[in-house]
Formats: sequence, structure tokens, C-alpha cells
Amino acid sequence: MHRTSSPSGRSPSTEQVVQADGDRGSRSIPAVGSESVRDRGMQVQDRRNLQALEAIAEDDRLTQRTLAKTLGIALGLANVYLRRLVRKGYVKCVNVRPNRLRYLLTPTGIAEKTRLTYAFMDYSLFLYAQVRRHLRTVLEPYTRQSHARIAVYGTGEAAELAYLSIAELGLEMVAVFDGQKVGQFLGQPVQDIADHRKVAFDLLLVATLEESSSVVEYLVRLGVERDRLVTLRQ
Repeated sequence: MHRTSSPSGRSPSTEQVVQADGDRGSRSIPAVGSESVRDRGMQVQDRRNLQALEAIAEDDRLTQRTLAKTLGIALGLANVYLRRLVRKGYVKCVNVRPNRLRYLLTPTGIAEKTRLTYAFMDYSLFLYAQVRRHLRTVLEPYTRQSHARIAVYGTGEAAELAYLSIAELGLEMVAVFDGQKVGQFLGQPVQDIADHRKVAFDLLLVATLEESSSVVEYLVRLGVERDRLVTLRQ
């Protein structure tokens, strides 16, 4: 997500910025292993395994093209990914007709999907609590101002979490920005981040739970003052 514009010429969303960074291999997400999931997070590999196993469980007619779209990866990589799941014994392939494979979860695959689901839930709950504590610490000083103006960059699950923290402290969310103007989010019209100078705000919450340094740098290049940017994680 180091690009300053999307292929369409519009500013990228927080998800696009983070995904681009991940594609370059620069994301660092702790792994699930013998240590506590809460301490180490979830590896990209584990998260994609869970996504793939969920997709196969929901649709046994799943194609490699559909899986590639679900995981946000290239078609050729989806083929490699499925082969890996088969080698691990999580998935089996059944020939239903020439040039047509059917993918089914094995008992081992079902058990792995259950394990990863619980790990993801445990990590998510811990992460959400951690983010809300961090935001409360950052935002509380602004409750003593007569009219603090808080804006949010992003429209996903992380933005909902940011909004909850804003609302709990009785602060006002004056704007929601993203890579483009698309509809509304939590009752606010979504505005293109390129137009941020048209809105007066004291803080801009960068609503992503991923490593956010590239998003911050992108916003700084757009002219947002660094000291007005707040990430959801320390």
C-alpha cells in the first residue's frame, strides 16, 4: 500500500494500502503456535488457511478462480495453495468429470478449521479490548475540550471499533474518509480522503488493525499532519 493512487486513479482505501504492503511481504503478523494466541496473533498463513477451509466447507463446488478471489491472491497461487492443503490432509480432491475437480474437507480439515476458528475468535476479542483501551487513553484528553472533532479513515470493522470508542466518550465523529466517495457509513457520508482539507478535524483515526505505518505515510503525503494521526494499535 505504498501507491498513492489506485489503478482507477482514485485514492486507495485502508484495505488496499495494507494489502499492497502484505503482497510485498512487509507485514509482520505474529504466529499461532505453542505460545498464546493472544501474545502472538495469527500468521497470514493461518488466516488464509482458515479462509480457504471455510470457503470449501461452504461450497463443495468451489473453483480455484473463486478461491483466488476469496483469498485475494493470483489464480496460480490458489492452485499451489489447494495442493498444499491436500498434502496436509485437510482437503481431498474428487474427479467429478474431466477437467472438473470437487474439493471436500477431510475430518482432519474439519478439526483444523475448528482450531483456527477458536484461535481467531480468541485473538480478535483480545485485540478489540486492547484497541479500545488504547483509544480511550488517546481520546480521553479531548473530552475536556469544548468541541473536539474526530474523523475516521476507513469503513471496515476497525472503523466500527473506532466509532464505538468515540461514542462511549461522548465525542463527535465529524467525518468518515476512505479511498473514494461511496455511500454512507454509520450515518455519515463517506468522503474521499483527497478532500480532507475541506473538513475541520482535530484527530484522524487510522482505522486498520494491520500494521499501519504505510497508511500513515500515505496520509502524510496527502497533507494530513502527522501529529493529528492516531493508529488503533500502539
